[in-house]
Amino acid sequence: MRLPLNLITGLFNTPVALAPSSAPLVMQLLDQAGKLEAETPGGTPEREWGMPRNERAEACPYDIICGVAVIPVKGILIQRLGWLWHYGDWLGVSGYDRIRYQFMHALANDAVDAIAFDIDSGGGDVAGCFDLVDTIYGGRGIKPIAAILGENAFSAAYAIASAVDPKRLWVPRTGGTGSVGVIYIHLSIAGYLKQMGVVPTLITKGALKGEGSEMVALSEDARERFQRDVDTVGRLFDETVARNRGMTRKQVFDTQAGTFLGADGVDIGFADAVAAPDEAFRALLKQL
Repeated sequence: MRLPLNLITGLFNTPVALAPSSAPLVMQLLDQAGKLEAETPGGTPEREWGMPRNERAEACPYDIICGVAVIPVKGILIQRLGWLWHYGDWLGVSGYDRIRYQFMHALANDAVDAIAFDIDSGGGDVAGCFDLVDTIYGGRGIKPIAAILGENAFSAAYAIASAVDPKRLWVPRTGGTGSVGVIYIHLSIAGYLKQMGVVPTLITKGALKGEGSEMVALSEDARERFQRDVDTVGRLFDETVARNRGMTRKQVFDTQAGTFLGADGVDIGFADAVAAPDEAFRALLKQL
C-alpha cells in the first residue's frame, strides 16, 4: 500500500510546521505515493469510504495501559487521513483527524483515567495543527494529559506536545524538542517543463490567481507575499507555545526554530524532565 498522492502533496506550496531533517522522508513519501494498490483480487480496495472499520479499533481506538490512554503521534503529520486512519502506522503518517478523535474519545471514556501522547515526529501540516492544539489545551483539568517522547517532538509535533499539562512533558536523553518555526516549500517544475519543450500559460481572473503555481518560477512579489504568510503563522506558533508552556513569546521566538537535545530542551523550557519512555510512564502513574 502507498499513500495517495493528494495527501502528501498537501505539504508543498503551503506553509508547514516541519523540521528540515524530515524533508527527506517527505520526498520519499512523495516518490512512493500513487494510486492506492488494490487489496483484493478483484482490484477494489477492501474497505471503501463509509464501510465499517475494524470493530476492535472502533470500540476503543487506542491502547489503555493501567488506566492511561496511549495516543500515538508518529511520522509525518497531515490534516486528514480519512478512511486510511488504520493504515497510518504502516504509511509513516499520522492524521490530526485521528488524533482528535482518539483524544475526544479518551476524555469521554470512563475506563480512561489519564491520557498520554506517545510522540516521535518531525512535524507536518500547519492546516489543522493549531485547532488540534487548542482542543488538547482546552482538555486540561478534565483528565491528566501528558506527552512522552520517544524520541523527538519537532515543529507541529512539538506544538501538540506543548499543549499537555504542566510538568508532564518528558523527553529522553537522545530525544529532541523544538523547531518552533514554519517553512514554505515551493516545488517548481518550470525548469523541467522547459527542458521537455512544454511552455505553460496560466489564464486567470485576478492577477494573483496563479501565484505560486508549480508550473512557473516563483516571482519576487509572490515570494514576499508568501513570506508574510509564513511570518503570520510563525507568530501564531510562538504565541501558542508560549501560552502552553508558560513562557513569553520572546523566549520562544529567540530559539529561532532551533532543536534541543534532551536536557537542553528542559533548560530552554520546552520539556519538564529527561526520562526514557518507560521511566516517564512510571512517573506519570506515580503522579496519578
